[in-house]
Amino acid sequence: MPRSGASGLRIKSPDLLIAESGADLQGHGLRRSMGLFQLICFGVGAIVGTGIFVGLSDTVAQAGPAVVVSFVLAAVTCIFTAFAFAELGGAIPVSGSSYSYAYATLGERAAFLVGWCLLLEYGVSVSAVAVGWGQYLNQLLGSLTGWQLPAALANPPGAGGVVNLPAVLVVLLAAVLLVRGVRESARATAAMAVLKLLVLVLFCVIGFGAFRSGNLSPFAPEGLAGITSGASVAFFSYIGFDSITTAGEEARNPRRDVPVAIMVCIAVVTVLYCLVALAAIGALSAGQVAGRPAALSLIVDRVTHSGIGGTVIAFGAVVAIASVVLAVMYGQTRILMSMARDGLVPGVFARVSPRTATPVANTWIVAGVFALPAAVVPLDMVMNLSSAGTLVAMAAVNVSVLILRRNRPDLPRRFRVPLYPLSPLLGIAFCGYLVYGTGPATWLQLAVFLVVGVVGYELYGRRHSRLSAGAGGDGTPGSGTGAAQEGQQGQEGAESLRGGAAGAAPATAPEGRSAGAPAVTAAAAPAAPEA
Repeated sequence: MPRSGASGLRIKSPDLLIAESGADLQGHGLRRSMGLFQLICFGVGAIVGTGIFVGLSDTVAQAGPAVVVSFVLAAVTCIFTAFAFAELGGAIPVSGSSYSYAYATLGERAAFLVGWCLLLEYGVSVSAVAVGWGQYLNQLLGSLTGWQLPAALANPPGAGGVVNLPAVLVVLLAAVLLVRGVRESARATAAMAVLKLLVLVLFCVIGFGAFRSGNLSPFAPEGLAGITSGASVAFFSYIGFDSITTAGEEARNPRRDVPVAIMVCIAVVTVLYCLVALAAIGALSAGQVAGRPAALSLIVDRVTHSGIGGTVIAFGAVVAIASVVLAVMYGQTRILMSMARDGLVPGVFARVSPRTATPVANTWIVAGVFALPAAVVPLDMVMNLSSAGTLVAMAAVNVSVLILRRNRPDLPRRFRVPLYPLSPLLGIAFCGYLVYGTGPATWLQLAVFLVVGVVGYELYGRRHSRLSAGAGGDGTPGSGTGAAQEGQQGQEGAESLRGGAAGAAPATAPEGRSAGAPAVTAAAAPAAPEA
């Protein structure tokens, strides 16, 4: 049952979050169709893309050959936070990710702001990633056909263009696939994830074949400050692993599979990124790599003295970046769906199509909104701000682990953060350290962004909150039907969790759909993975 207090401090219990998951307000449900392999591929699909294929050159420009250390520092930040996501993703298997965890621990206003930062992380990432897609698409077209899109149509303003049409195209294509169904999207993401991993392994083989140790000297020309700045830029390369938790309502066994998928993804991606960075700098000096678009293709062309290798890398990048757009847009729509079910954003984002079991209107709105900045905003203008917003949300997840351990020690947890409470505290510290590394200009942008979020909550979220409808405008517990129903849902959600842990037979929804509708009779469905 929601706790009393000021309106912005209302807390939604984990039991109620689970009880209300899986369906929109009309009872149209999502389908549980993703297994462990699909979740791992989904995570890799969401992570590996523009950050390594395009952003590597920007990281090298900051850190020099010490780019490998920058990637490790960014990875350490992700690992500590990944522990927190793994624990909460298994304990609260819903689509809201960091937003839902904050709602269960920090209160409604903080949850809205975390959701606001997630809009920045996922939405702006889609736009930024799509911008990089056009660079590699043009290189691929040039290699295969000798023809390229005019610079005016392949780059945004400020980068030699007028409008980036390829960026708009990849966003719209991802939307088409997403509205068809999560199973189709998961299959496409898995195929693309395997392909781009093979391409990066091929790059490492070629790069290490031309490795020259002299390219690593001087190792850190800008010192620790350069490494820190490089880590803040490199962190963009890891954005997306938390999107695995947004599949909590569409995974067949979320309590087990979500934590495993998160840890496997972080391990694979970290090792791969460090190898790619080391191979790149070893094959070509930092000065030749820094600031160069499509750097990996350039390196392969220089090493092999042929355009064939660069063509293969460009093809892998086109596939990789497209898969990131697909996976990140998926996460964005599911977070908006969770916020809409709570009344904090308009209800249109919560509507699920009974035919495809996907939030169709939500998906097309997201595609339309973020295709515009993808067409006209340069990549470097949004990378640091997106990283800073993501770090704020990740810090909140670490705080949520600390609070939920204290307030709900009884909550079933398939995975527990190791070295508790040191691990989440280090996660908070590393997030703060990387935010510091983004620089004063980004701090100011982030502050303005958060202020706009506070205004948005006060003008819309606080007034339309479903908890407010059940608890009263001042946040005190209400005695009406809304409050009673929420209390009953929370109780049934808790019983569902206990029943699942004990091995009770779960209730199932027709046609493989997740049955957690707002109706209290459907609250048992989220326990299915525990059976």
